[in-house]
Amino acid sequence: MIKLEGALYPWRFRVVLGLLALLVSAIACQIVYLQVIDHDFLKGQGDARSLRHIPIPAHRGLITDRNGEPLAVSTPVTTLWANAKEMQVAKDRWPALAHALGQDPKVLTARLEQQANKEFIYLVRGLTPEQGQVVLDLKVPGVYGIEEFRRFYPAGEVTAHMVGFTDIDDKGREGVELAYDEWLAGVPGKRQVIKDRRGRLIKDVQVTKNAKAGKTLALSIDLRLQYLANRELRNALVENGAKAGSLVIMDVKTGEILAMVNQPTYNPNNRRNLQPAMMRNRAMIDVFEPGSTVKPISMSAALETGRWKPTDKVEVYPGTLQLGKYTIRDVSRTEGPVLDLTGILINSSNVGMSKVAFDIGGEAIFRQMAKMGLGQDTGLGFPGERVGNLPNYREWRKAETATLSYGYGVSVTAIQLVHAFSALANNGKLAPLTLLKTDKPPQSVQVMPEKVAKTVQGMLQEVIENPRGVWRAKVPAYHVGGKSGTARKTSSGGVKGYAVNSYRSLFAGFGPMSDPRYAIVVVIDEPSKAGYFGGLVSAPVFSKVMSGTLRLMNVSPDNLPTAAEQQAAATAAAAKGGRG
Repeated sequence: MIKLEGALYPWRFRVVLGLLALLVSAIACQIVYLQVIDHDFLKGQGDARSLRHIPIPAHRGLITDRNGEPLAVSTPVTTLWANAKEMQVAKDRWPALAHALGQDPKVLTARLEQQANKEFIYLVRGLTPEQGQVVLDLKVPGVYGIEEFRRFYPAGEVTAHMVGFTDIDDKGREGVELAYDEWLAGVPGKRQVIKDRRGRLIKDVQVTKNAKAGKTLALSIDLRLQYLANRELRNALVENGAKAGSLVIMDVKTGEILAMVNQPTYNPNNRRNLQPAMMRNRAMIDVFEPGSTVKPISMSAALETGRWKPTDKVEVYPGTLQLGKYTIRDVSRTEGPVLDLTGILINSSNVGMSKVAFDIGGEAIFRQMAKMGLGQDTGLGFPGERVGNLPNYREWRKAETATLSYGYGVSVTAIQLVHAFSALANNGKLAPLTLLKTDKPPQSVQVMPEKVAKTVQGMLQEVIENPRGVWRAKVPAYHVGGKSGTARKTSSGGVKGYAVNSYRSLFAGFGPMSDPRYAIVVVIDEPSKAGYFGGLVSAPVFSKVMSGTLRLMNVSPDNLPTAAEQQAAATAAAAKGGRG
């Protein structure tokens, strides 16, 4: 029979039980003390050893032009922040910190003292990693760093209005950056770390969620054409003393916007002195009466009715037409008292266009303009884009019919005007507009008969190549077509009517005529030097930009001189040289 050891030594058993009881009592007392009396201790210990999740910044998507040239890239930067409470114990280090930050020591000192009770304040954001590390190497108590990304725009002011920019938190605020923010923005990741109560990293535990970079966005614009358009528009504003301007280049077959520039512009990489007016994408936001540039559209409506042919004659003498108290005038003297339809466009006769409009009615012109996108939503979804206004009336009186036919009483944007002209250039087919590069043929809509569109193409070629035409719009070695326009600006400040000596000079055209591919619209706002007519101010810009576009896009010339013409020119040059 086995006996228990405790029975032989009862005092040892009692001692063990007593020690266990004392130990349990001590633990219980300590628990009560910490939970009830000195609860701050446990709180402090919990704060000192905290398992936390910190975000891993995501790389915002790259924006490129159609050829892969970067337009917006994200670069790593360091943001420095401070716990102002902690910094109060090292005031003697503040001057060195201010020097490293490039700030005024007095200003930094005043700021830290004013916010002494705050545990988080930004010191500076967007430093390069090298600059941030220099500051962190000072090991000033309470100064910490955060890894972030900052947007950089290699093309600067040239693509500012289209690409837009992000704010300091890397969120899209203008342009494509805003319109496609969800596409471009990445998804931040998470890292599990242990930090003490002062935010200092104790241990990097693990990555619980990987950061997902934003998606790349390829725009339809060609950076080469963008530079070309920006340069010529800027030069035109300087030469003509103009207030502002816009220029748009479009591929009429695909609906892609190949260039869109505005002046004045701004540098998205440095917005310290940015003025609100510089940020306006005028090509999409500014609405204006298009003037004579819409006469080809009105003429296409007349041709489509079958009631009119290009050879039909209209009496325009004496250059005025009285409608009650309203007088329609031709700005320039026409080549005769009677003009055919092509002559009406060449001479830009308001009287002739009005008489044609009276015959077909204002409703026919309204329908044609609406089908071609004037006063309609473009579908681009660009932030702040305006629709304009295309009026419709229950009863079309002669005054409303006439003014609509030659571009008054209707307001459009430059992007709508180039879209409308793309239908004329594309044999009556209207391709949907896009700011993104596309590799598949679009679903175009036939908005006018092909025969009518080709007829108008020939008429617009005559507008430029006729001796009385807009010769400043000619493009060497190419046949092109187009129409100039000059529109008075409406008064501002609530005053009705038109402003005095305030005009917009316009030109809209396309080429090459052998197979029209590119449409261009030029808008010059308030030229003040040599003149204000579209054929004088905007036509030369069209010529230079179209010439550069056709060459950059490797389009074969369709208007080279014949061998006989070359020989005649050489003979004339030789004879001139001999006389010299």
